[in-house]
Amino acid sequence: MNLPKLFFFAAPPGRPVLSRSKASAGIVAALLVLGGAFSDGAVALAATGPDRSPAGERLHALFESAWQQELADNPMMATYTGDTRFNDRWTDLSAAGLARRHQHDRDTLSALRAIPRTGLTPAEQLDYDLFAREYEQRLATHAFKPWLYQIDHMGGIQTLSETAEILSFQSVKDYEDWIKRLQGVGPLVDQHIALLDEAVREGRTQPRAIMERLPPQLALQVVDAPEKSPFYPPFQRFPDGIGAADRARLEAAGRAAIADSVLPAYRRLQTAFVERYLPATRASVGISGTPQGADYYRERIAYHTTLSGLTAEEIHAIGLSEVARIRAEMIKIKDQVGFKGTLQEFFVFLRTDPQFYYKTSQELFDAYLAVSKRIDPGLVKLFGKLPRTPYGLRAIPATSAPNTTTAYYQPPAADGSRAGFYYVNLYRPEVRPKYEMEVLSVHEAVPGHHLQIALALEQASMPQFRRNAGYTAYVEGWALYSESLGEELGLYQDPYSKFGQLTYDMWRAVRLVVDTGLHAKGWTRQQAVDYFKDNAAKTEADIVNEIDRYIAWPGQALAYKIGQLRISALRREAETALGARFDIRAFHDMLLATGAVPLDVMEPRMRAWIVAQQTNSEQATSEQAK
Repeated sequence: MNLPKLFFFAAPPGRPVLSRSKASAGIVAALLVLGGAFSDGAVALAATGPDRSPAGERLHALFESAWQQELADNPMMATYTGDTRFNDRWTDLSAAGLARRHQHDRDTLSALRAIPRTGLTPAEQLDYDLFAREYEQRLATHAFKPWLYQIDHMGGIQTLSETAEILSFQSVKDYEDWIKRLQGVGPLVDQHIALLDEAVREGRTQPRAIMERLPPQLALQVVDAPEKSPFYPPFQRFPDGIGAADRARLEAAGRAAIADSVLPAYRRLQTAFVERYLPATRASVGISGTPQGADYYRERIAYHTTLSGLTAEEIHAIGLSEVARIRAEMIKIKDQVGFKGTLQEFFVFLRTDPQFYYKTSQELFDAYLAVSKRIDPGLVKLFGKLPRTPYGLRAIPATSAPNTTTAYYQPPAADGSRAGFYYVNLYRPEVRPKYEMEVLSVHEAVPGHHLQIALALEQASMPQFRRNAGYTAYVEGWALYSESLGEELGLYQDPYSKFGQLTYDMWRAVRLVVDTGLHAKGWTRQQAVDYFKDNAAKTEADIVNEIDRYIAWPGQALAYKIGQLRISALRREAETALGARFDIRAFHDMLLATGAVPLDVMEPRMRAWIVAQQTNSEQATSEQAK
């Protein structure tokens, strides 16, 4: 799970905004009432208005002002969070727009520094520190010009039509806003063309190996009639509340906007990309092959792991150690099911035997739905607080499916007006193994991304920037840790399903080796693919997509395993310290109560909680003795 990459240069690269496509129209989007209505959700972490000090009032006023400015400056971020006020426009990616936001970041940090930290409560001091950290990081990253790497094979301007996936087309205004956005596609595309040309001039292009995937994606946008455009489907389905006259007017206006703005813009983009950008893309795959690349990768490591001082060499070594550990567990499963060949031969068996695959996309979707429903009842054994917000299951749109990963998660709207959605890849069901479905659902839905993110959004007492925080090491570390909870939820009973869980754990361990190999050790793309194939049962299609993802997003893949290892270590510390008094529900509730935070913030807070639990236990024992 990641935020939409196209519009968040200061945030971790992530998913494009999504849309339903014609190819997925036959797959019902199922809304699962999972994780909802079990608890009141919110955990009070800070004083509310009347109880704040003057410094606290200034601080929270700054938080709110900065948040509102973020939404105004980043209309796609507003749309993503469920705020519809800016649904008629795109984010300004012109040089002037980028400079204006950079200056605003400087001004915001200066305003924060003018507020005396010593006059704040401990909870407000944490808010202060995290807010400062965010803006300091933005200013530091600016030097590496991340906006020049804004296009990749998984998302960018070529998948802009998928924005419709998170929009609610219920009123005339919803359609009028979409039409205005369609009319603004031309200027937005021209801004992207300018960025592509600047990237060529500065040598900050993406690698040719992944950019060669884009021409077919662009071809999907350059159609010969508006009705064939992926921007057009909203005009094919109107709600009952919109009358015939309005339908005709809106459909005509939408068709005209696509014909006059969208299609000519994508023809310009296709020409610029194929004739100027693609020939100039770099042959190297590591970010070290770009100006300031080695420094940028060090910055990306610190940013995504939220730990300072962790080097590429150290991460590479951790990865090798984890690969060896998980490999030994895999061999045990291979022997358990009676397979007589080598581990690599077992991988081939799992990748190729028809018993492990569904024949149709609908069968695959129905099976994901069944798995998701089966997980929910066991959550109350592991969590005292569960979110009110439900989540649904959807197919990844056909515009993205061939080039993206097996699944991902889209959070709910911050105001609860839109559920969270677990997206699954139904493209080529013959390469989507059954034995991965349980572990994948645990990661992307519950108790992984949906449970953690929905709980954070429901923390009404926290400022918006905290509720919407997306520290990769925490968010993805939690989701990967959640995979280990599968057996406690009654999953992985089949040895092949357990092997699927090990496959996913190995997948994230391999990432540590491969990402650092590509970006710090000079590995080739094929070297990375071969290492992955030698150590995991993932299908070749998934492996190639994964390797290309690591190439496009330097350092992001490191956060999963680093975060998981730190959370797992904290649980072991708590179990050892508290013994029989260890309460897994209390541990999880405490871990999730802050929302996403950096690992170097999470760890001392959890250790302080462990000490407090020990003290409480000792006091209780002393009272009983009396």
